[in-house]
Amino acid sequence: MAATITVFIVAPDQTLWSGEARSVSAPTVEGYIGLLPSHEPVLAVLNPGTVGVVSEDGKRDEVEITGGFLSFDQDAVTIVTDPRPGIPLP
Repeated sequence: MAATITVFIVAPDQTLWSGEARSVSAPTVEGYIGLLPSHEPVLAVLNPGTVGVVSEDGKRDEVEITGGFLSFDQDAVTIVTDPRPGIPLP
């Protein structure tokens, strides 16, 4: 079995996406970051944009966000954000 990342994308009132993934990309204030299993720990502030998640089956989901923060450690990423108004969730 290939290594995966445990992903939680949450807003104050709901879970926007959760599950296992091959990779995650997110718009930080310093540019887009890509996360793969075994990446070094990261804490980052997010810009508005698109969080991309490639699930175990290779399907790519996208969540439009207004900003927030990202924490990655021990193959688990938590993104705390608000979704963009009017954008449907995956």
